Amino acid sequence: MSDSLKNILIIKPSSLGDIVLALPALTALRKSFPNAKISWLIRPEFAPILENHPHLTEIIPFDRKFLGKAWYHPRAMADLVSLIIRLRRAEFDAVIDFQGLFRTASLAWLSGCKKRFGIASAREFAHFFYTLKITQTKDCIHLVDYYLKIIKAAGASELDVQFVLPQHPEAADSVRRLLDSHDIAPDNYVVLIPGSAHEDKRWPVERFAELAGKISSQFGLPIVATGDAGEAALIEKLKDLTKVTVANIAGKTSLSELVVLLKNAKLVVSNDTGPGHIAAALSTPLVLMFSWSNPARIAPYKRIECLVAREPFSRGHKIKSRDPKHNVDTITVDEVYKKVCEQLS
Repeated sequence: MSDSLKNILIIKPSSLGDIVLALPALTALRKSFPNAKISWLIRPEFAPILENHPHLTEIIPFDRKFLGKAWYHPRAMADLVSLIIRLRRAEFDAVIDFQGLFRTASLAWLSGCKKRFGIASAREFAHFFYTLKITQTKDCIHLVDYYLKIIKAAGASELDVQFVLPQHPEAADSVRRLLDSHDIAPDNYVVLIPGSAHEDKRWPVERFAELAGKISSQFGLPIVATGDAGEAALIEKLKDLTKVTVANIAGKTSLSELVVLLKNAKLVVSNDTGPGHIAAALSTPLVLMFSWSNPARIAPYKRIECLVAREPFSRGHKIKSRDPKHNVDTITVDEVYKKVCEQLS
């Protein structure tokens, strides 16, 4: 089977955390099909996580927001047509859609590829576009395992789990300078990630502030807080609520620089958000808090010691929970601090 696929397209445009969880499938495909061309269709803002990846041949940008205007914007329509032509000319012999939405499944179909693999329970009638639909079963509730099951159906045989994130020397230099501007050594700090794209995934900032004080007092480690530029104000609030110094670097790192920052940290404490999943993939000591997202699906892979959540492994296949007992604000500072101490030990 190692030579059966020559030209493979992975479709996983977003979100950042789910893209990270798909990385082992990319590496497994490369090991299974060492001579194949492997392309990945991804949104431009997430593409840097894949740049210079040793197991990827090319990145195909998918500007969803702009292309979504195609029905009334002539240039967007032209770009969409150009994308479809590019996909058709590539003559893929396997398309693997990990996203499972109408727009991604329809692109798989529009590519003209005759072997289209996808999620059996895909939303928005996406499953109608697949030639082979893979069912999620009890042995593959975690997305890493499910993605591997999908590529196994495509013929992959080397299915060991390995997270590979490209490293960029220039990013390491930038992070070193950034930390130095805050008088922080490049390998001796704790990273807090208090934000999230979803407010109901955010552990109360007051508790992050209390936790920062405990970490600083007990371990004497500098505290760095990060997020996107829109979360800078949230981190300023955290700073106002604690007596210890917190370096606010929200919006000051590129995606490749963020990887370096998280890789070299002594510890990362994060909500369920993309950077937290990057830290998990890097095997950085970590405490990751979950609310309504099902931890059994997306928790740090084989690292349950990093997890803080209510009933993390008794929610079945369910993607989301609206049970109030799973709210992130039910997690206490003492619970998180206990995990912090375990990780730092």
